[in-house]
Amino acid sequence: MKRVVFKVGSSVLTNLDDIAKERMLNLVSLLAEARKKYEVVLVTSGAVAAGYTALKLDRKKEVSKRVLASVGQPILMSSYKSKFDIFNVDIAQILLTEEDFDSRVHTKIFQQIIDRTLENNILPIVNENDISTTPEQLFGDNDQLSAHVAHYTNADILIILSDIDGYYEENPKTNPKAKIRKLVSEIKDEELDQEHSPNNEFATGGIVTKLKAARYMMNHNKEMFLCNGYDLTSAREFLFEDSYTKGTLFSAENLSNKYFERDKLEKTSKNCIRH
Repeated sequence: MKRVVFKVGSSVLTNLDDIAKERMLNLVSLLAEARKKYEVVLVTSGAVAAGYTALKLDRKKEVSKRVLASVGQPILMSSYKSKFDIFNVDIAQILLTEEDFDSRVHTKIFQQIIDRTLENNILPIVNENDISTTPEQLFGDNDQLSAHVAHYTNADILIILSDIDGYYEENPKTNPKAKIRKLVSEIKDEELDQEHSPNNEFATGGIVTKLKAARYMMNHNKEMFLCNGYDLTSAREFLFEDSYTKGTLFSAENLSNKYFERDKLEKTSKNCIRH
């Protein structure tokens, strides 16, 4: 069975003053359905934003961010549990830092935990532990965390559910006619130097962190699919219909001849997750 790591960001999961309950329920429904076909791991953001719903602190201050995360993590997990209960899906919480990927002992421990939870039909939910660790021990954004989780747990693909439809040729905010790049097989250094800030004050990523995650995946001969987390149509097409009309597939393999019509990249691609 193929293993898929999903990553969902704060902008999808939360509004400024509350958990985005309908969007979270839509996500949970997708994951519950995906578990019938794939092994599923979820990397989630949202603890700090969830904490802010209960306690209004300035997240720009490091200690306040830690407090918000400590308050928000149980709120976030409680929200997940109540929704996964609807689908009779048991969940587990796993908190990691960058340090967990630098130690063979630590890495083996979380690998075993994720493998064992999946073997017992439990969905592991991973988040970064930014409460008691130093800045040097943190990734700083869950795009990087999700790519490392996908690699070290031997997942077949990482799917990032974001607040954008995919990776555009140009910034769609400044050029409304910008087109989505359907397939990316190489990410150049200058693409990682561009300025593109998060759309949500509680988000820590942006397009650059997603490109870094994509390049990490491609450097390890794995794929990443970036699509919209507000509207899960593209994610469903990709997972269950082996096609997609929106979204960007990052793959180091040359898929252009096999899955795309050279002059019609806007058309639906086929067999993105190969069985």
